[in-house]
Amino acid sequence: MKFRPLHDRVVIRRAEGDIKSKGGIIIPDNAKEKPQEGEVIAVGPGARDENGVLVALDVKAGDFILFGKWSGTEVKIDGEDLLIMKEADIMGVIEKSETGVIDKSETGVTDKTVAAKKAA
Repeated sequence: MKFRPLHDRVVIRRAEGDIKSKGGIIIPDNAKEKPQEGEVIAVGPGARDENGVLVALDVKAGDFILFGKWSGTEVKIDGEDLLIMKEADIMGVIEKSETGVIDKSETGVTDKTVAAKKAA
């Protein structure tokens, strides 16, 4: 990709959502909820503070992140659907375990907390 974001903007590839429900029902694309996590593809150089000093970003290319449901601007670059958002719209970085699988115990997210949020 030949795209370089400016200032504190980040380019994100949205994670793929589940195509089957827990009951085994296949969910069509237009009914799927868009995932709120993704992989950072490119980052800008950073923002400037009040004194004009460049403040580097906390995320880097390759990080997996969580972001708000309505965050960012959807764009199509080289035929790929991507998001561009400011670093402030990113809620956090998801740390992967040594096996390459996201460990929910490290993030504090459990099936019970997810179920409680859905019930609320």
